[in-house]
Order: sequence, then structure tokens, then C-alpha cells
Amino acid sequence: MRSVARLAFGLIGLGRIATQREGQNYAVVYSTVTLNRQFLRLSSQKLFLSFINLRLFKHVTANMPPKRRAPRKVSRKAEAGTSQEDEIQTKTAAKSASKKTKRNVDEEEASNHEPAPKKTKLEQKKAPMNKTESNLNNIDFDCPKLNANGDKFNVKICSWNVSGVRACLKKNGFEYLLKENADIIALQETKCDKDKLPDEIKLPGYHEYFIDSKKSGYCGVALYSKKEPLDIIYGLNIPKHDDEGRMITAEYENFFVVCVYVPNAGKNLVTLPKRLQWNEDFKKFIQKLDAKKPVIVCGDMNVAHNEIDLKNPTTNTKNAGFTKEERQGMTDFLDAGYVDTFRQLYPDKTDAYTFWAYFNNSRSKNIGWRIDYFLVSKTIKDNVCDSVIRDQIFGSDHCPIILYANL
Repeated sequence: MRSVARLAFGLIGLGRIATQREGQNYAVVYSTVTLNRQFLRLSSQKLFLSFINLRLFKHVTANMPPKRRAPRKVSRKAEAGTSQEDEIQTKTAAKSASKKTKRNVDEEEASNHEPAPKKTKLEQKKAPMNKTESNLNNIDFDCPKLNANGDKFNVKICSWNVSGVRACLKKNGFEYLLKENADIIALQETKCDKDKLPDEIKLPGYHEYFIDSKKSGYCGVALYSKKEPLDIIYGLNIPKHDDEGRMITAEYENFFVVCVYVPNAGKNLVTLPKRLQWNEDFKKFIQKLDAKKPVIVCGDMNVAHNEIDLKNPTTNTKNAGFTKEERQGMTDFLDAGYVDTFRQLYPDKTDAYTFWAYFNNSRSKNIGWRIDYFLVSKTIKDNVCDSVIRDQIFGSDHCPIILYANL
């Protein structure tokens, strides 16, 4: 401290040089330099002493004997072979176990297996899942309703896009078809070559007719009939359409039945021109049949005609199945002398759909489209007793539709 004070004093003296006379300035400078030399000499001595003390401390501590610790008190339980530490751990485990709830136990058991993936927000909300199995015991397969003429049905027709006949078979779809016991069954999108059809899809008591696509596993339709038809026509007699196996026509005594799977406009509407050409060719073909006898068109028409026929019309105006061109095509067909049997009987019924996309649990949420139809000639519209959507039947992204009529 004294050295610091001396240095400070010297600096203060140096700061006063500007106010002293020239003779005095030399004296002040001389005294300041002298003080600084003394400060440096003292600092060197202190540094040397600190070094000596550090060496002595290390020498002494290195040669000191180790400290002795007091012996531990051994409990009776330790003498028996159990340490006090083990005893504490045992008590802690027992206490925590007593506080465990059922949920804690489940979590502990789950931790013994692979860690479960984190749940998404949808899973946390327990979103409903699409069903895959049908309860046939809860369905009334009869129709008590009479048509506009007061007659009970004598013809029952079932139409269903099965989205793969072999997949439908595995999901007990043919068990349902036997239970439905329709006079005529029309299936679309069978996706199976005729030479690869499994024997199990043959239904007892029915005549069977199939048409497949030249592209394996694509399109294809089938028709089953208890009564043998007078004639069977495959396709439209137009090769560019018929190569895909989209239509079978059965002629009966009083009417025609047409099973059809209409082309889709495709992703980004890439096949919309093909679809519109199909509409024109199809309408001409049906009109020729209708000139002979009434026609019943059934199948996947791949269009929701009006906004009431799908859950989200505003967001689908530019998507396949709800473009203005496709909807106008359906309007043109109906205006040519045909009736949408479901809307004839249920003009204001909402949330009535026949198709649901597989993703996002659409079916369990009933986010769907009505794109499967029974369209009949106006001349027999009053013969229809009922047009039913069998939305209780699963096994495909479509559900069956049923027509009851007196013909």
C-alpha cells in the first residue's frame, strides 16, 4: 500500500509540472523517478517471497499423512448382510410402488417393450376409424313399400362397385350378396382377368357374365342373374371404350339392365375429354335400347350430379366427378328421357352417399359422394317401389345400392 501511495504521490507531483517554474520541474522529475525505482524493487522482493512460500506449501502437503476417518456404525441389519443403503432403496421403492395408480402400472409394463410412437393430434382426439365388417343381422332386406301404381316389387336389383372382386371375397362381400338375394346383381370394378377369377365368386342359382380389361387388373364388370337373359351385350361396340371392359347389357322380356362403370376424368382432369366422349357415345347406345323397351342403368357413374350429392361441393368444383362438364353430362342424359330413382323418391335427403375415400376416415365421418345410381326410363319411373343405399355394408370404398320395382 505504501508503494502504491508513493506512486500516486509521484504521479500527482508529475501532474503539477505545468504550474512550476523551470528550475523546480527538474527536481520534481528526479524525485518521481526515484520513487518509481523503489516501487519496482519492493515488488520484485514480494514476488520472490511468494514463489518461495508456494514451494514450501507443496512440499509440506505432499509429505503429510492421510486423514483418518471415524469407523462407520454397523446396524444389526447390516450384520445380517443388508447394508443401510440397500435398506433405504428398498423403503423408497416400496413407498413409490404403493402410490402407483393403474395408469402408472400400465406405463411401466409398456416400457418393457419398444417405445410407442408419438400420437398425432387426430389420434389424441380418438378419431373414429373406418369399419371393415358388416353386421348383416341388422339389415332388413325386404321392401314393404308400394310403387305409385300401388304394386309391390317383383324385381330386386343390386349394384355395387366392389373395388376388386377378390378383395371383396376376402371381406365376406359375397356372403352379403347371398343374403341380399337379389334377382340381378351388377358389380363394377372387378379388377380381375376372366381366366383368374376364383371359383368362390360363383353364386349358386345365378347365371354369371364377366367382361375384363385388356389391361390386367383394371376396370371390369360382372352381372349375375337368376333368370337367364334373352341376350347379353358386352360394351358399346366401340373398341376404344370396350378395351377397358366397362359395360354389360342384359336383355329381359320387359326391360334392359345395363351394368356400367363410367370412366373417371382423372387426376388434374387429364382424361376429361375421354370422359365427355364416353358420355355422348353412351347416351346414343342407351337411346337405341330405349327405342325397343325400357332401360334400367345401374352402376358407378363417377359424377355427383348436384351439390346435395356430396359433402364438400365448394372445394370440389375443379375435381374429377364434380366439374361443370361432368355434371352437365348427367343433366343432358336425364333430359333425354331418364330418371334418377333416388332423387325422385328422396329429393331433399342430405348426407346420402355411396362412395367415401379411404383416407382420413372419410366413411366414419360420412364425408362422401353419391356417384352410384339407378337411372330408369321415364316410362317405368312409376314402377319403382324404392331405391335404397345400403351404407351399412362395408368391404369397399363404395356401398351397394338396391332397386325394388314391379316390372
